[in-house]
Formats: sequence, C-alpha cells, structure tokens
Amino acid sequence: MPAEAEALAAFERRDRAFDGRFVVCVTTTMIYCRPSCPARRPKAENMFIAAGNEEAEAKGFRACLRCRPDQTARDAKAVVGAIRVLQGAEERVALSDLATSVGYSPDHFSRVFLRATGMTPAAYGRAIRMERARDALGGEDVTGAISQAGFGSASRFYDQAKDRLGMEPSAWAKGGAGVTIRWATVATSLGPILVAATDKGVCRLSFGEDGDDLRQRFPNAELVEGGDDFANLVRQVVGAVEQPGSAPDIPLDVRGTAFQERIWVELRKIPAGETRTYAELAASAGNPRAVRAAGGANGANSVAVLIPCHRVVRSDGSVGGYAYGTAIKSELLARERDKWET
Repeated sequence: MPAEAEALAAFERRDRAFDGRFVVCVTTTMIYCRPSCPARRPKAENMFIAAGNEEAEAKGFRACLRCRPDQTARDAKAVVGAIRVLQGAEERVALSDLATSVGYSPDHFSRVFLRATGMTPAAYGRAIRMERARDALGGEDVTGAISQAGFGSASRFYDQAKDRLGMEPSAWAKGGAGVTIRWATVATSLGPILVAATDKGVCRLSFGEDGDDLRQRFPNAELVEGGDDFANLVRQVVGAVEQPGSAPDIPLDVRGTAFQERIWVELRKIPAGETRTYAELAASAGNPRAVRAAGGANGANSVAVLIPCHRVVRSDGSVGGYAYGTAIKSELLARERDKWET
C-alpha cells in the first residue's frame, strides 16, 4: 500500500493506476471506494485509507455501488486463475473456455484481462508458448522444441518468432552460433560505451563494458569489431547518448519475458524530460501490483538510453538506482530537462 499522502493524492485525482492498491473508507456513509471512484470527494476528516476490501469490510464498511471496489478483488482472482490455465495448457486455449473456467463471459473477461495485464488472453498465451520454445531451444531438437511449446506447426512458430526473438530460432538452439554481432567501444562525454548490433538492430548498449563483457553475453556468436557500415549506426547511438531523446528510431534487437518486453514498450513511451515511478510503470504495463517485477524488468534492459530506464525514479522523487551509477543517470535526466524545457 502506498504512503498515506501518496494515496490521498491519487484518490483526489481519481488515478486508475492505484485501483487495487488501497481503498478509501468514508465514515459518514460507511462505504469504501476505489481510488478512481467518480463520486464527489468527501472531506479529509471523514475518510481514511485501508489496505484493501477485507480490512474495510472488517471495520463495518460496505462497497460503493458506483465504483464497485469489491469487483476488483474478483477480477484479480479471475485473471490469476486464467494465467494458471494458460501456463498449464499444452495447446491454445479458446477465449470461451478460458472465460468459462473463471466464471466470466468471454467479451467481458477479455476486457478484464487486458486491463489487468496489458495483453489480450490470446496474446498472453502466445507469449507463454514463445517463452517455452525459447527455453526448450537450449537443446538441439528445434522441431521438438516447437512441438513441446504448444505450436500447431513449425510455420506458425517461425511467423511469430521472427519478430519476437530477434535472432533466428535455430541460433538459440546453439547458444547464438551463426549470429553475427558487430561491435565497437567509443568515447562519449559520459565515458566509454559499448555498442553491439545484429543485422536486426542494437542488442547491447552499455557504459564501461568491452568485448570481453560482450563475449560473456553472447558466447557462441560471431563477434566482428567495427566496420564502415557499422560506423553510421554507432554515430546515431552516440548522438542518443549525448542528447538523450533525440534518436527514437534506432532499430533494436532485444528479448525478454512477456512482462519484461511489455515494460520496455512502456519505457519507450515516457517522453524525454519526464520521469515515472516504478509504481506508475507497473500500472502502465497493466499490473499495478507488480512494482518489484517492473523494477526487475527495468534492470534487465540491455540497451541503456535507447530503452530509457533512466527515466524511472523512486516514489519520493529521488533518482534511485542505475546499473551504471547514479551520476550517469542524473546527468542523462539533466540533459533531457535542459533540452526539452528550453
């Protein structure tokens, strides 16, 4: 549950991102509401914050009939149940069957699931099967891995995998063998950076790393240093570091879990010169309770600056941690503020 001042501020502005994180109890009416309730706000002396429905109801409050905060818990339970079904299924689960399993109508549950996770049930199921395939591809049998992951045919897997995995699926079976990664280290005003890219886009941008660090991350790939055709991409990346927010169209080749990739999409939506808290990031990705997971996904970002994880700060406004040190993070933020405020 957020601090009282943060919770009251969220309630005052009817912030949907905080729904499910606390409820507001109104002593004059003996009802409790979601933070986003559209009803008129009570006086401060007539309300207090409770951690959730159970605490409010234990104190004699009943759910508001306008915002139905009791439905939040039911929806959350249904989404968790559906995810378990998807995780345990060996094949695609029809929306009608999934909704029936948790006691909802298909159309309504699709909206509930999308609001909670940021993905439709079908997309979530595909993401689970892709992750299974990626794990299974640690072995040698690519066809077996595809079947094991629940894909009806190899063609369906390859159609979905080409955009999601970045490197070709067969390369994953051999730890990256057959993939060429061009790389360079170059000086910037924030210190030396490592830039590495496949033919699909930048796969690593980091401060203070070198070729040995890259080899540890891609032990079986072919690493090729420099090259004239690579120089233009490096110049673009350096420009993005020197003036963050100025090069949004640099192609990327990054991979993660479904939730990590959802977080990375949300990070790229944060405008230059602005910041978000970890709680806001989790909420924007469709799961307000997953604050720690959002922080983990933020830390798993392999392309600093291009996926702007430096724009996430603590709820108290302090800079917070950064893989390459708070000095670099603070400077990146300062440069963005200076550029976009002038």
